[in-house]
Amino acid sequence: MITPILLCGGSGTRLWPLSRKSYPKQFARLMGEESLFQASARRLAGPGFAAPMVLTGDSFRFIVTEQLAAIEQAPSNILIEPEGRNTAPAILAAALFLEAQDPDALMLVAPSDHVIPDAAAFRAAVQAAVPRARDGALITFGISPTRPETGYGYLELADGADAGASEPQTLARFVEKPDSARAVEMLAAGNYLWNAGIFLFTATTMRAAFEAHAPELVKGVRAALDGAQTDLGFTRLAPDAWSKVEDISVDYAIMEKAANLAVMPFGAGWSDLGGWDAVWLESGPDGAGNVCSDRATAIDCTDTLLRSETEGLELVGIGLKDIVAVAMGDAVLVAHKSESQRVKEAVSALKARGATQAVQLPRDYRPWGWYESLVIGGRFQVKRIVVHPGAALSLQSHHHRSEHWIVVEGTAKVTVDEEVKLVTENQSVYIPLGAVHRMENPGKVPMVLIEVQTGSYLGEDDIIRYEDVYARS
Repeated sequence: MITPILLCGGSGTRLWPLSRKSYPKQFARLMGEESLFQASARRLAGPGFAAPMVLTGDSFRFIVTEQLAAIEQAPSNILIEPEGRNTAPAILAAALFLEAQDPDALMLVAPSDHVIPDAAAFRAAVQAAVPRARDGALITFGISPTRPETGYGYLELADGADAGASEPQTLARFVEKPDSARAVEMLAAGNYLWNAGIFLFTATTMRAAFEAHAPELVKGVRAALDGAQTDLGFTRLAPDAWSKVEDISVDYAIMEKAANLAVMPFGAGWSDLGGWDAVWLESGPDGAGNVCSDRATAIDCTDTLLRSETEGLELVGIGLKDIVAVAMGDAVLVAHKSESQRVKEAVSALKARGATQAVQLPRDYRPWGWYESLVIGGRFQVKRIVVHPGAALSLQSHHHRSEHWIVVEGTAKVTVDEEVKLVTENQSVYIPLGAVHRMENPGKVPMVLIEVQTGSYLGEDDIIRYEDVYARS
């Protein structure tokens, strides 16, 4: 069996404003009704595949379980990284964890934010690479290039290797992202593939590679695993040990040094969705080259991407050419398609100004559901709160605000100090400042309420938690 290792800790700033630090692109619905993470999990499932292992950050742990449950999958384990330390430590942690259970375990490491339209073809390519991986090779997957792309690293094949082969080939070297002229030359040469950042190997092979080429990483990551703690089914790597591990990619740490490398060519389509220009291309432009979302309209436009990501917000483009326009309730991006890789600069500029839109979506996802602010004033705030069936907020109190809850859908079980009661649609309850309170959804459908906060300070850090089913501090 092959164990998929899904890496989903990135922030995806190049697809701002839809992708933000609080809810990055792998969890967003960029290409259809499912998120990129869900599509990745589906792609790496079925005969020959075990339940996936997921590596992610603390903020995303419940998003991972919720999105997997929505596609009727359960992870074999979820490793929580206390902080992002790049791909090498993450992959090594997975390898050491799996090797302790089965030294011959096969690992398929894949980012969770890529698009591979032909899932069956990709699974076939993985199976074709299994024999070489079992024989001790480190297999990297190389994508047949379709254009002189400067945004990807490349893999140079050894002399005599076949870029269109249906079995692993000998790899000569890794090549850094080229400039335009060099990219044109490599495309014409025919012996270069895009580096997809997808790998197949046994846990023992990868551990041995780290011991040979990055022994200090082995020491640090093993310490983080030895000190790991488990809660609610998550395995939390030890923060102190993890913080001392080198921040380095697996390409630099291992792949550019190892001699037992092979590349599995894959030519059935792939994209890392590294910018809005890639989203435009992968979305299938119409005859005029336009891609429009349901709430977007193009009039006399060509080669343009128009997306409205907010219900009730209509986006109209007139006479545009080679433009990306993405509209949300709190932020709008307009850029020339050729400049879409510079979105990171916009995020940095917003951070420098202290704009919350740089990192925070209007909708804040929590283990129990989500909320969004509808109106914010000097001493009041109005929120819409959605609580999943069977979910409960923490038992808490506030120093600086009181709250008024009005249930608009479903039924809420409300605790206020010693009183517990059910509040149904069109009923309300008042939470005085300082009162110990909790909200639960005892029903079978989502519960929706409007919360009106009033007080001198309305920040989310004004919460004292007494009990929490999600083990939050």
